[in-house]
Amino acid sequence: MPVIPKILVFAGSVRSGAFSGRTADVAQRELAMQGAEVTRISLGDYPLPIMDEDLEKEEGIPQNAMRLGRLIAGHDGLLIATPEYNGSIPPLLKNSVDWVSRIRRDGSRSLRPFPGKPAGLCSSSDGKFAGIRCINHLRAVLVRCQVEVVTPECSVSGASDAFDQDGHFRDDRLRQSMERLCRTLIETSRMLSSRIEA
Repeated sequence: MPVIPKILVFAGSVRSGAFSGRTADVAQRELAMQGAEVTRISLGDYPLPIMDEDLEKEEGIPQNAMRLGRLIAGHDGLLIATPEYNGSIPPLLKNSVDWVSRIRRDGSRSLRPFPGKPAGLCSSSDGKFAGIRCINHLRAVLVRCQVEVVTPECSVSGASDAFDQDGHFRDDRLRQSMERLCRTLIETSRMLSSRIEA
């Protein structure tokens, strides 16, 4: 029996009706359809102060960063859907990544949530560039955190018209792009988790 990978899905925006949230909805359904066990969260449930090394020195890693880090560590892979703010990563997402990247221990045990964790990336924008500037920045940041970012990605342009009334992509090419991304993420998560167990 093949391993059923556990995939954590979240968006880089918590705005009601955010295109990144709607893209994450599509990814959640596609991952589940392809046989993954999917957990969907909102970063809004993990509020954090701005990353500050003085604060970290005085108080340690914030509890919500630890909660998020444990959740990431407990999954075989990640799927992140990001919006683009001024051509780059939204502060909510970047701050969350920065805090989780600081985690080294959880009590007496070693805990490093990001190194070796496979991730798939989506971006969205109402413009024609589909958030590709942001997704490239996010890929670079995650690679720096030693995340194994898969090559396929799904970038949604003209996002206000990209979804039908049921929340599915209207465009066949977008559907195929999401299918390929999810398939690759599942295969990579399965392969890496099997290596760890071996």
